[in-house]
Amino acid sequence: MKKIVLLLTVTMSLVFANTVTAQKTIVDVAVGNEDFSTLVTALTAADLVSALQADGPFTVFAPTNAAFAKIDEATLSSLLEEKNKKALADILTYHVVSGKLAAEDVVAALEEGEGSVELKTLNGQVITVMQKDDKILLKDANGNFSEIVATDVMGSNGVIHVINTVAMPK
Repeated sequence: MKKIVLLLTVTMSLVFANTVTAQKTIVDVAVGNEDFSTLVTALTAADLVSALQADGPFTVFAPTNAAFAKIDEATLSSLLEEKNKKALADILTYHVVSGKLAAEDVVAALEEGEGSVELKTLNGQVITVMQKDDKILLKDANGNFSEIVATDVMGSNGVIHVINTVAMPK
């Protein structure tokens, strides 16, 4: 009997935890993860928090703190300044696609596109998703690559895929 009660308790806890996570927007999920603190700071500086809390759905290719650390410190600091808000917003919206593309959707698109698919980002430019050496990569407008290192972090208004390098638009 104790095992059944324990099993039911664990099951109900997992159901409750998934329900709570599903009610969080992608911004709430990012705020709750310390690996995205630089991204959250940038979203705030660019006045994009409320836009990404909207209904969506959105697919966000979210750079980690380590990805942002690859950018020269002076350049990153400059981007966070008020006078560069538009440039920062352009970079951040280059990481967002309209619609909810889970990992299985991306894989299906890659199969249909013979290993490559172009996605239009919210800033109006195209980012390429490609498969190479058993990895899923983003190729930005400048020919630089970023690896998708984690997928399907779900929010109520979309999905986050974690990337290891900041993608840069033209």
